Amino acid sequence: MRLFFASCATFLLAAAIGLGATWLTLSRGVAFGALTIGAWTAWPKNGSVDIDPYARANIARNGELPIGTGDGVAFYAHTDDAGDPLDGRCGFRISGMTPPARYWTLTLYDPQGRLVPNTIDRHGFTSAEIIRDADGRFAVNVAPQARPGNWLPTGGIEQFVLVFRLYDTPIGVAIRTTKEGPMPQVVRKGCS
Repeated sequence: MRLFFASCATFLLAAAIGLGATWLTLSRGVAFGALTIGAWTAWPKNGSVDIDPYARANIARNGELPIGTGDGVAFYAHTDDAGDPLDGRCGFRISGMTPPARYWTLTLYDPQGRLVPNTIDRHGFTSAEIIRDADGRFAVNVAPQARPGNWLPTGGIEQFVLVFRLYDTPIGVAIRTTKEGPMPQVVRKGCS
């Protein structure tokens, strides 16, 4: 009888640890096979048959449809290059070159994955509409107040997430290295 109760207690402890670790992994958005370049992180295997079970459960939980491996990859930035959280009350500059891609989009979301409401109804930019320098570089100002050039309004929310989607790109197809291409820098430019 004593062996039975010890076995039941061990089983309950193992189940609690396993379920707790799964809940923690899903609630923190942790998935295996991450590709990080600067402030940007992507999970290229999420759009393939090689997706890990935690990422599959997270996709089922939030309902987001990942980009297929052959179609492209989505990079997420929750922090700037210095590691500070993206705060909508501050100004940020996303600038530089992009990895090779046929088309790309840069979109601003709140932490729950919804578009951030703002007065001009602008939520992102595409590679087709962005204003570039003569050498092909671009800069997007992300701030609560209007800025000249490419401006993406934050609406003054406390936290936001930038999603940089690359379509028809070699990035993420062969994830043997973490330095696969030039990604835009995310730099804080002061708070109001």
